[in-house]
Amino acid sequence: MSKCIMKNTKNRLAALILLGLAQSGFAQMTPSDYPSKPIKLVVGFAPAGAADYVARAMSDQLGKALGQTVIVENKAGAGSSIAAEFVAKAPADGYTLLIASPSSMSVNPALSTKLGYSPRDLAPISKMTSSPLVIAASAKSNITSIKELIAQAKKAPGTLNYASSGNGSAPHLGGALFAQVAGLDMQHIPFRGGAPAIASVIAGDTQLTFGTPPSVLPMVKAGRLRGLAVSTRERSALFPELPAMREAGLPDYAIEFWYGLFVPANTPPAIVKKLFEATRTAMSQPSVKAALAREGTEVALSNSPEAFATFLAEDSKFWTRLVKDAQVKLD
Repeated sequence: MSKCIMKNTKNRLAALILLGLAQSGFAQMTPSDYPSKPIKLVVGFAPAGAADYVARAMSDQLGKALGQTVIVENKAGAGSSIAAEFVAKAPADGYTLLIASPSSMSVNPALSTKLGYSPRDLAPISKMTSSPLVIAASAKSNITSIKELIAQAKKAPGTLNYASSGNGSAPHLGGALFAQVAGLDMQHIPFRGGAPAIASVIAGDTQLTFGTPPSVLPMVKAGRLRGLAVSTRERSALFPELPAMREAGLPDYAIEFWYGLFVPANTPPAIVKKLFEATRTAMSQPSVKAALAREGTEVALSNSPEAFATFLAEDSKFWTRLVKDAQVKLD
């Protein structure tokens, strides 16, 4: 065989090897090439919920900051555990992101040792938003304030029911903490989602909810629910008309709910840094802030991925202790 033929054969062989590697997924882009294709942003709840709204409010701006399309994908179920497991097991290449809340990172792990993921399987990028819960009563009830709520619950223990979107949800834990702090006996009525829970309060089948702003505020504005207070110690600029816990006479009660961005663990630091910077850029846009404010949520960014990790370590203690104290069980 001539040298020319041998050289051509080697070249073809090398080309076939490179093609095979690329097709089998072994030839990966380096962090400096990231991103070179669309990015998936996974939400652990159904469309039209609070997490979905945050994702869709910022996804376009995140895509512009990264120079690629960001596609929102809903994977609802198991209190957001399905989505968290999906992202935790995805390739650590920055193309699969998760919007998560305390449910994924603290509550679900405290409720079950049989999850298909661990919080350690997800690397934090940044906190994105923070919002209080809104304590609301049925417009058919005679409860018009927190003081009246507490007085009625103490007068007839066990007769007031509060609806939530499920065991271990933020509305459930918000109500459980309220009952602990105020020394009340209230009954928790879990539903399979925020919509049926709110519907039960509107109908008067249950009397209260400790709901997320996007699910409660439209009903308050429509006069179908009666807003009593926000779950923070001081008034929120997002709902200046609603009193807060200190002025309502319960200064020891406070609870807030957040959403943050995560990627699979072992994602290259350069990609984590690029996602962090793009997230800050996207969330700082006036259009994103305005869209979130309309739904009762404010932008709350971390100073760095490391700062978010530190926050998560402390925040997890709060939610884990609350799950234990409230004796929350799986459905």
